[in-house]
Amino acid sequence: MKTKRILIVEDQADIRKLIRMTLDFGEYELHEADNGDSGYQMAQTVMPHIILLDVMMPGSMDGLQVCERLKKDPRYAATRIVMLTARGQQSDIDTGLKMGANSYMIKPFSPLELMDTVENYFSEIEAAGGLS
Repeated sequence: MKTKRILIVEDQADIRKLIRMTLDFGEYELHEADNGDSGYQMAQTVMPHIILLDVMMPGSMDGLQVCERLKKDPRYAATRIVMLTARGQQSDIDTGLKMGANSYMIKPFSPLELMDTVENYFSEIEAAGGLS
């Protein structure tokens, strides 16, 4: 079976824990970073299929900047990026999508919604032959 890699980039430890607990039951290889800078570096090493990326984080790069940098790199063209944010205004969502995010989840999000999103993206990735 191919490894399904997910990178969680979230500065709040309790939210990282909730995501980890939700996804621990799947057959996923989970990686975590607590700020944009380390998340960007970890993405270079891990080459995740899906990135769950908080918008507002400390460090020199917020989630939008990380998303934009990754999506400009052809190696991440097939990587699905899900922005996690407490800011659900349409203008915020539009900005994230413009930066290359595939979707948005507004905090607090339901664990079931998270699982559905992850499973749907992995189905798309597998159908496109991109799981390695």
